[in-house]
This record gives sequence, structure tokens and C-alpha cells, in this order.
Amino acid sequence: MPEEKLPSRPAHVLEDPSAKAVARVYTQAFLNAAASVGVESALEELTSFVDDVLTPHPDFARLLTSEVTGRDEKLQFIDRVVAPHGSEFFTNFLRVLARHERLELLPLILSEAWLEYESRAGKRRVTIRSAVSLSESQLSEIQSRLDAALPFEPILIPEVDESLLGGLVIQVGDTVHDGSLKTRIKNLRHRLKEKYVHEIQSGRDRFSHPEGN
Repeated sequence: MPEEKLPSRPAHVLEDPSAKAVARVYTQAFLNAAASVGVESALEELTSFVDDVLTPHPDFARLLTSEVTGRDEKLQFIDRVVAPHGSEFFTNFLRVLARHERLELLPLILSEAWLEYESRAGKRRVTIRSAVSLSESQLSEIQSRLDAALPFEPILIPEVDESLLGGLVIQVGDTVHDGSLKTRIKNLRHRLKEKYVHEIQSGRDRFSHPEGN
């Protein structure tokens, strides 16, 4: 994988962009490089490494990602532990991250990689929040309606939020469509409050300026 396409760490921490933005750059490079050389299992191997190696073995994860561990030592860990079992493509990707001291971004890179993969496949995640768990038939109906309404294939992510009381909150990216009972009650209270304030103000005006005076 060509290192010149990947970002290097800025000289000063204040010049460093957010971790998510940096992870996104590495994600793009990882997926583009995998596509260019025809490595179809790259994302699955990244997922397996994070979920099956780093997560259940926190001591190894700390050695590999901690700033206390030197860059050369991390490269040695990769050559000794990963290289004998992983693909050459994935091992080289880890070496690139190690040289740029970005191995701590691996979980974030994995998350961004799945989002990018889904986006390239014409899919996007849609969070469905409800007061109680939705049944399979309810989710199926929501899926059908969103399929017809959205220009992409929605991947439903159901979540339970008991504070909603009832109804649904549908979130696509940063856009929230709130049809929950809690929000409807809040809006109703706001409208009633405005109405009462208006009526009270009108009453005060009539008392202050009685007809005929």
C-alpha cells in the first residue's frame, strides 16, 4: 500500500484534525487499495482482527496501540504475531498505521469502513428509536415504507428509548424525523402556552383600554 497517500501526524497536536476525520482518510485508502488489488476479504479481515483479537485480548491491544510502546516495537509485534496468520495486504496496512502511530484508530477505522462500504453499495443506516421493542412485522413494514421513500437501501438499526412514551424517531445521518408521542405532547404544550399567553395579553389590553373611554 503506497504510504504517500496516507496522512502523517502533524508537528503540533493543535494542527491534528479530529480522530474521526483522520480515521476516515485511512478508511478510504484501505478500501481503495483493497479494490485496486482485488482483495475482497479486506473488510472481513479488519473486522476479525478488531473483534476477535484486539477486543478479547486487551493486554495485546494496549501493547499494540499504547504510546508507551515504541514504533519499532509495534512493528516487531505485527511481524511476529500478525504476519504469520494475516494476509500480506492487511499486515502491510497495520505496518503503515504503526509507522504513522495511528494503530489506536483501528476500532474507529473499522466503524468508518463499514459505513463507507455500505454507502458504496447504495445503503445507509437508519436508526429507528421507539418506546418499546418493535416486532419483526413492524420492522418489516417500516422497511418497506422507507424503501419506497428513500433514494437508497435503508439498513434499520432499532433502538429502545423508554422516554419517548410512544411513536417513532427516525434518524438518517444528522437528519431526525421525530414522530414520538413525547415530542407531540411537548409541541402541544408549547402551542397551548402560546395560546394562553395571547389570550391573557388580549384580556389585559381590554381592561387597560375599555370601550367608550
